[in-house]
Amino acid sequence: MDILKVIPAVFLAIGLSASEDISKWLIPKDIPFPKGNEITPKRVELGKYLYFDKRLSKSKEVSCASCHDPKLGWSDAKQKAVGVHGRVGSRNSPTIINTAFQTHQFWDGRSRSLEDQALGPMQADVEMDMEIKEVMDIITSNQGYMKLFKEAYPDEKLTIDTVVKAIATFERTVISKEAPFDKFIKGDKNAISEDAKKGWELFKGKASCTTCHDGFNFTDGSFHNIGLGDDDIGRQVLKMKRLAWKGAMKTPTLRYIDQSAPYFHDGSVYTLEETTAICSKGGRHPDTPNKSPDMKDRGLNDKEMAFINEFLKTLTGPDLGIEEPRSFPQ
Repeated sequence: MDILKVIPAVFLAIGLSASEDISKWLIPKDIPFPKGNEITPKRVELGKYLYFDKRLSKSKEVSCASCHDPKLGWSDAKQKAVGVHGRVGSRNSPTIINTAFQTHQFWDGRSRSLEDQALGPMQADVEMDMEIKEVMDIITSNQGYMKLFKEAYPDEKLTIDTVVKAIATFERTVISKEAPFDKFIKGDKNAISEDAKKGWELFKGKASCTTCHDGFNFTDGSFHNIGLGDDDIGRQVLKMKRLAWKGAMKTPTLRYIDQSAPYFHDGSVYTLEETTAICSKGGRHPDTPNKSPDMKDRGLNDKEMAFINEFLKTLTGPDLGIEEPRSFPQ
């Protein structure tokens, strides 16, 4: 068999040119982590307990998992995040799937690490509403946690920094599993339906979705005002002077997208169909000031948008298999 003839045929079958590198579409085997917080089984175990432990909130009824639930696409199925005593936040809870590969956290990107991100909800009055001293008092008075910290971080003094390092380590293991699209891009042309294949072509071509949703995580990691017409100033909350950042939000991953409704930072849309329609038409309010120039009416008809939605569903793989602990350290 002439392999030089076979390879172009495979690329053609999956909708790529023979010169295109398919590795950009493949989920990396190695999970990135910062220096000083290497991923170890003990740290993952500890971080998992902390992630699900409601005792670390003022009301003892809220944990990280309350807004990022593994049963709800690692989001919460609510329009806006709900914290202690039913307090409602200003934005939708984004999924944390594959957040290990993102360089900015939160919709406005105000945190550059998962460690920094993990601290924010603990202190926010509309989330867990805790003082650092309160968190540390709970942990240091818990013999079970003290033992786990000693095993996970034997050479470190126990501080709030160690706490968020453990939570971040667990979150880095929330990685998407092989989806039908992944099998397809590796050469299995039967892994997705013909309608999904048409959607893939539209996604890369006429619809120009890859302008923002590119690569294995289907995000450019950048920020865009997509013309929803709301009053949220987005990335400009960081006091950034660029007018283009007003209303700009981080491009979310599309992995497991059919499990994490509602959509957008304001949680205003509950179906993929409406989400695709808004994006393909250049936003809900095309005349929104500072709208990203990448948001344009792509002239898609209903059938073409349906094909794209079928493709998006191929980005969902098996359940991640991460369950809430049955008991917690005492």
